Amino acid sequence: MRERLVKDRLIWIYAQMVRIREFENRVKRTFIEHPGAIRGHTHLADGAEATIVGALATRHDNDLAMSTYRCHGYPLVLGTSPRLMMAEIYGRTDGICRGFGGSMHLADPAHHFVGTSGIVGQSIAHATGAALTAQVKSTGQVVYCFFGDGSTKQGAFYESLGIAAIWKLPIVYVLENNSYQAYTRIDLEDANAAAGDPLAKKAQAFSIPGVTVDGTDVFAVYDETAKAVDRARAGLGPSLIEAKFYRFSAHGNTIVVPPIRPEFPSHEAIDVYLNPVEYETAVASDPIPRFRKMLIDACHIDDTAVDGILQAAMAEMDDAVQFALTSPHPRPEEALDYVYHLN
Repeated sequence: MRERLVKDRLIWIYAQMVRIREFENRVKRTFIEHPGAIRGHTHLADGAEATIVGALATRHDNDLAMSTYRCHGYPLVLGTSPRLMMAEIYGRTDGICRGFGGSMHLADPAHHFVGTSGIVGQSIAHATGAALTAQVKSTGQVVYCFFGDGSTKQGAFYESLGIAAIWKLPIVYVLENNSYQAYTRIDLEDANAAAGDPLAKKAQAFSIPGVTVDGTDVFAVYDETAKAVDRARAGLGPSLIEAKFYRFSAHGNTIVVPPIRPEFPSHEAIDVYLNPVEYETAVASDPIPRFRKMLIDACHIDDTAVDGILQAAMAEMDDAVQFALTSPHPRPEEALDYVYHLN
């Protein structure tokens, strides 16, 4: 499958990976550099770049994607403006949801990013519904459904995959195993992991293909996702892909009562389990330097050109922060504008 990835596409993949990383870095830095600019809860996906981009690199232009509330990377790859995303996270009127959604509720249907929610596992049921719509309307679309390992304890996981398997819906389920369910290590909360089995084994309950891949390897993710997408588009139904990686930031920023300022704590491996070696070992396997080296060695792209891609991403995200800071807040009288039913 990876033979489809020509040089220009590989450069695009690297650019998307560093754009995600730099965006997440700016969000985290906001708590220090612009305290108070972010009022809600944010969840970062630094460490997940190879999985996000490797999977979405297999899309057709009209295919849909849905994710968890750790959702910043996907719309960036799909074409959403980082200016509008940062403004949304800052709660400003120029945000993609006019500042009413915040970090956990990004949505950009114009770029085929259907939406997110703070509810654990919501993407599984919603994406399955979108796949049913695609099937009924014969749109030819495949739906990419991203969710965390903790989501598989929701009843919606079993209900959705059961329906998708029976009706052979055009959907690919990407289970993002980042080693932790919020603050709990996966081997303490998942029966498969506790038994030493891959989480992809869950696919056996639905008689659909299930595979585990190195989520830090763009090519491994791309290959398995491409197979699953081809299968879904051919009318053969869903697949489950477990992508294993390590998130580099804590679960989310602290939730505190003003005037105490929220911040990003250290990763749970350090703060909860007192195991900095685990964290340092994971960071040493950062997927971005790994892919950068491949570009230079295999594609004969010089250091200067690759560094230019990073510098462009840094400048783009600096601009997004400045745009968001200068965007106005919603007016108090707008508070009820998007309430579904008032009386």
